[in-house]
Amino acid sequence: MKAVQQEVTVTLTGAGRPQMLVWGEQAFPVRAVLDQWRYGGRWWLGEVPRDCFLVQAGELTAELHREDLPVNRWWLTRVQD
Repeated sequence: MKAVQQEVTVTLTGAGRPQMLVWGEQAFPVRAVLDQWRYGGRWWLGEVPRDCFLVQAGELTAELHREDLPVNRWWLTRVQD
């Protein structure tokens, strides 16, 4: 997996799972959530907890992180090379 660390736009299903990933100018429909976990963050460095998803979105296999605070932000953290 290749590190990316870019803020992205994600739309959600009614159940709160990723439905669409928009990265740059391109939209990727999420076909499957392959894994989901909660990361507590390194609190001693000021990191906030986040929900993490490994998704198959179009031709991408991508890891998405959603930060709860201070605002609901989504990050594309890694993509499969």
